[in-house]
Amino acid sequence: MIDTIRVWAETHTLNTLRIVLILALAWLVRSVLRSIIKRIERISDDGDPNTTTELEKRAQTIGRILRQASSVLVWSVTVMLVLGEFGVDLKPILAGAGILGLAVGFGAQTLVKDVITGFFILLENQIRVGDTVTAAGYTGVVETVNLRTTVLRDQDGTTHIIPNSAITVVTNATRDWTRALLDVGVAYKEDTDRCEMVLREVGASMEKDAVFAKKLNGPFEYAGVVKLGDSSVVLRMVVKTQAHDGPTVLRELRRRVKKAFDHAGIEIPYPHVKVVKDREGAA
Repeated sequence: MIDTIRVWAETHTLNTLRIVLILALAWLVRSVLRSIIKRIERISDDGDPNTTTELEKRAQTIGRILRQASSVLVWSVTVMLVLGEFGVDLKPILAGAGILGLAVGFGAQTLVKDVITGFFILLENQIRVGDTVTAAGYTGVVETVNLRTTVLRDQDGTTHIIPNSAITVVTNATRDWTRALLDVGVAYKEDTDRCEMVLREVGASMEKDAVFAKKLNGPFEYAGVVKLGDSSVVLRMVVKTQAHDGPTVLRELRRRVKKAFDHAGIEIPYPHVKVVKDREGAA
């Protein structure tokens, strides 16, 4: 009886030590993998905390996916090994998991499609965290890209969680660079050559500006007259900008053009109604 108790105690003590060792190794492996992933992300860091390069955005997106996948893989294997130490036969569990996975595959085709689409979105680098995109009819800044969903936040602060299978076309407004395009209308009485000269002066001043010069990705281009409208002649100026600086440059460009036209006495027409009185003075 004493020998039986001793054998039982030694066996369970050994199993307990193995379980503790398995958990410790799982924690160590997970920590090493997370450290490697962080090191990969730091390799792409340009050292400037105020800017995020395209390589940094891609590294952050891929890094988050790798952390999630590594955690699921490590802890799944750990649970199976611990169950084995408790004497649980893993063969029926693995067989049942295979059958369950097959059933889920048939019953959750949309989920599988989400994951496959998300994988190719990440593989082809279509969307990165921080990009401004239009997907599935929604426009916003990408906050998260997962294998199943993509999360956008629009200008109103509303969050849109989009299943990846619903994304058939992605319009990326901040891929590598963007463009600030301004169409400005002037009255028909104005000299278009003089108006273009004022626009060129505005563009030159922004190109020399200490703040906005860094946001530009080349010189301004002037297309001249692009439209003869009902009440205005439309002139166009355009410039390439850094990936996320297009809206900022365009707002400043509008402000400077308005001030320059006011100073030069150039009229920017607006819709108005002209009332003509008849001979009796009625409108």
